[in-house]
Amino acid sequence: MQDALENNPTVSRRELERLHEACFAWALLLTDHDRSAAEDVLQQAYLLVVSGRARFRERSSLKTWLFGVLRNVARRAHRRRRLYRMLALRLDTAEEPEEPGEPADPRLQSALAELPPRQRELLGLVFYADLSIEQAAAVLGISIGSARTHYHRAKQNLRRRLEVDDDR
Repeated sequence: MQDALENNPTVSRRELERLHEACFAWALLLTDHDRSAAEDVLQQAYLLVVSGRARFRERSSLKTWLFGVLRNVARRAHRRRRLYRMLALRLDTAEEPEEPGEPADPRLQSALAELPPRQRELLGLVFYADLSIEQAAAVLGISIGSARTHYHRAKQNLRRRLEVDDDR
């Protein structure tokens, strides 16, 4: 691998570039379509990969592993923002949180936002990131059977929510 990263020799720059678009789409889903937050998550994940602090051990596909790194970075960022807001409220200096970017289809985005987090993440991995249910299970750290159950329930819940919107 000629263009392997110095601190992470099992990952190449070319592979990261090839997966960049899919990674950014996944980061957008993880941040509720907040472009700025997604860019931050992606940058932090890339820094972990390039520095070697996140190591690809080839137990899954590179894409699956990288999506897991992105998910962990997004979760940490979300916890930090929530902690900051709580501290700001305690200090009575709360600032208005930034509004996330407008989704392409507000109705769909609203229906997705109402799903439980695991179902929303699973649908995002399968539909937007083009992963198989098995690969999505690996990213989420759950069994394939559990992933199939969440996937099935997510589709049912989404269909039901969109039908309710149509009836209004």
